[in-house]
Amino acid sequence: MIEVRGLTKRYGEVLAVDDLTFAVRPGEVTGFLGPNGAGKSTTLRMILGLDAPSSGTATVGGMSFTAQPAPLRAVGALLDPGAVLPSRSAFHHLLALAAGNGIPRSRVDETLAEVGLEKVARRRAGTYSLGMRQRLGIAAALLGRPPVLVFDEPLNGLDPEGIVWIRSLMRNMAAEGRAVLMSSHLMSEMELTADHLIVIGRGKLIADTTMKDFIEAHSEREVLVRSPQTQALRRLLSEAGDVRAEDHDTLVVTGLEAARIGALAAAGGVELHELSPRQVSLERAFMELTQDAVEYQAGKETNR
Repeated sequence: MIEVRGLTKRYGEVLAVDDLTFAVRPGEVTGFLGPNGAGKSTTLRMILGLDAPSSGTATVGGMSFTAQPAPLRAVGALLDPGAVLPSRSAFHHLLALAAGNGIPRSRVDETLAEVGLEKVARRRAGTYSLGMRQRLGIAAALLGRPPVLVFDEPLNGLDPEGIVWIRSLMRNMAAEGRAVLMSSHLMSEMELTADHLIVIGRGKLIADTTMKDFIEAHSEREVLVRSPQTQALRRLLSEAGDVRAEDHDTLVVTGLEAARIGALAAAGGVELHELSPRQVSLERAFMELTQDAVEYQAGKETNR
């Protein structure tokens, strides 16, 4: 389990992380979200003992990362897939990590097979593609079979097969009772993978909730309605809810339940071809919540 309590980090006058408190629990994949510059990477570095907090604490299994007698057995982490000597093979990179953490040599071959690198294990890491380096970084995280895993943008450079593999890996690790913390900008994958969400903006905690509750709390419910009489239907519904056109025969309605829309259409003699409640995406809910915390925001229109 990861526990963060009152975690704060200042760089001179800049307050990068501001009194953060949250927990990452066993048996769950916890998504760690925030706009660029929100303080995510700084928080992860403090959890892993790479940066010292200005105040507050971050513990793994009840103790700081730097106090762990065998760190890779306590927490596995991927922050920088390039953190390997280019001249060293994947096999020898993992072998050195195993030796320094009291991990049996047999785990090196097992882990390389687990991440799909067994056929290129003796090649120099400097010849690897970005996706292969990502897999090697994940192998290092898994090497000690730790109860806690921390991944910062683990999907970078992976092809579609690799992305599906990562999703399955995260879910399996959580199913085994491990605590998994994952930061990613790929909202569609986060929506498919995470059970719980921690969202920060400008260094402050702005949400700590389940995925389902987050989407429901920060977005309006929508109903997709298809009809050959969209103009008449729009006039009927606009008095009771918000209506926008999605294409020539489809409207998206917010503020009204599907049953109410059907009743209004029937009363007005409007034919319906489809009436479907629609789940708002994590991406839209995230954008709604964090719009005031975006440090660099492009204009909606550009004059040319």
